[in-house]
Amino acid sequence: MSRTCQITGAKVTSGHKIHRSGKAKKEGGIGKHITKRVKRKIHPNLRDKRIFVPELGKFVEVRLTARALKTVNKLGAHKVLKEAGLI
Repeated sequence: MSRTCQITGAKVTSGHKIHRSGKAKKEGGIGKHITKRVKRKIHPNLRDKRIFVPELGKFVEVRLTARALKTVNKLGAHKVLKEAGLI
């Protein structure tokens, strides 16, 4: 399975980490300066879960983010999984 949420579609994104050098002004230095931008990947907070759907009377295995799990708890498993096309 790829690193994507089956409900929200959240996936790996790319960004930058900023390298800084120098001493902070409040510590007596002349201030921090950016010396480099380094590429990095930002991964979604994915979980592999077995969700019980009472309307079907069975478990459904899904890979979803922590945020999508809160949505399932709030709106109900059957409604959310049906909108995502998983059942």
